[in-house]
Parts: sequence; C-alpha cells; structure tokens
Amino acid sequence: MDTINSYLNNMFAALPRTVQMEGIKQDLLASMEEKYHELKEEGKTENEAIGIVISEFGNIGELMEELDIAVEDEENNLPVLAPEDTWGYMVAKKKAGFMIGIGGMLCLIGPALLILLVVLAENDFLQGILSEDAAGILGVVALLILVALAVGLFIFSGMMLEKYKYLNKGFNLPHHLRSEIQQRSSAYASTYNLSLVMGVCLCVLSPVPVIAESLINNDSSGFGAVLLLAMIAVAVFLFIYYGNIKESFSFLLKEGEYTRKK
Repeated sequence: MDTINSYLNNMFAALPRTVQMEGIKQDLLASMEEKYHELKEEGKTENEAIGIVISEFGNIGELMEELDIAVEDEENNLPVLAPEDTWGYMVAKKKAGFMIGIGGMLCLIGPALLILLVVLAENDFLQGILSEDAAGILGVVALLILVALAVGLFIFSGMMLEKYKYLNKGFNLPHHLRSEIQQRSSAYASTYNLSLVMGVCLCVLSPVPVIAESLINNDSSGFGAVLLLAMIAVAVFLFIYYGNIKESFSFLLKEGEYTRKK
C-alpha cells in the first residue's frame, strides 16, 4: 500500500495544489486501494496487484483530460528527483558553501596579514627578525598564496556542483521528500537568521577598531585596519556558508527566486 501511496504522490507532484486536486487525489487513492484489495482476494500476489492497479489508474494525463483540467506537459515530463540525488545535492551545496566561505575569508585575510607584518616591522616588533622591506615582501608573498588557495577553493567548489547542473533544467520533487525538506528548512530558519544578524553586526561594528585607534593615537598604526578586515572576513564566511545552505532549501522547494522554475 505504501508503494501505491508514494506513486500517487509522485503523480500529483507536478499538479496545482488546490482543494479540488486534493479531493481528486483522495478519491483516486480510495479507488486504487479498493481495487488492490479486490485483486488480493482473487489470489493475486502483492506485486501483481500493485502492478495492475498502477496500470489501470496510473495515467494522470487521461485522468486530467477526463476531468477537463489543463496540465503543462513540460512540467509533467520533468524527471522526479531521487532521494540520493536530493540529499547528495544538499551535502554538495553545503560543502561548496564552506569552501567558498573560506575562500572569501582568505581573500580578506591576505591583505590583513600584509598590513599586520608591515605595521609590526614599522613599530620595531620584528626588530632583528625582519626588516621593513622583508616584512613587506613576505606579506605580499603570503597575500598571493592565500589568494591562490582561495581561487583553488572556488574552482573545486564549482566542480563539486557540476554533477548537479542538470537540475537547472527542472525537476519534480516527490511528496515525501518535499515534506521532509520543508521541515528541515523550517528548523534551519532560526540558525540562518542568527548567522545573518551576526554577520550584519560584524559589518556594522568593523569600523570601530579604526575609529578607536584614531582616537587613542592620532598617528594610526594600522592595527585597526587589520581588525576591520578580520571582522569583515568572518561576516563574509557567515553570509556565504549559511546562505548557501538556505539557497539549497529554496532551490529544491522552488521558493523565492526559484519560484519561476515551477
């Protein structure tokens, strides 16, 4: 019986979610269950009974035509997303978000590290270890290395999602998967909102170290700028990582900017 119910959910996944359609679905389910029990009483095996029921009631196009309900052929012909592809996409999207977030951080940490080394050298904190010129050269080298690592992460994250590009052409999500993803999305909302608030607060507060340093010392040393970049780097990671997870829910549920793909 679960097979029939799941099949019926998949049949109606691409159809408008109206009271009329829900009533038709429940009537059809009752008819399929009745036919199934009749076949079982006649001595059919479970697989035989299910196969006959689906073959007799499984043509959604004919049913809609009889009920004079228009259905978009393009939507009906879209592939039904399997559970392994659904969860695989979400895992890949999360990992890609993490790598892109780290890459974004590295792009900001590089300049911060360069400024920090130069400031330390100018204030004689590296006396006997590095000269100002050497500190500057080392900072530039570190900056280039970090940017290169960031680019590598960006490329690798794109490669991870490459296998799921076919989803952009459209898909249908089984009812049971949609319900589970909606539950996960609702549970994730508070985490996403918290990350968003934290990121915004870090961006708003990031100039504070620069302002504080200029008030304490008129001849600003640059430590404030380092802290500013570090705070923005953390905010960028929060926006990208948690935003990517939120985007995976919206994409699968076809919400927000993805609604037009329904």
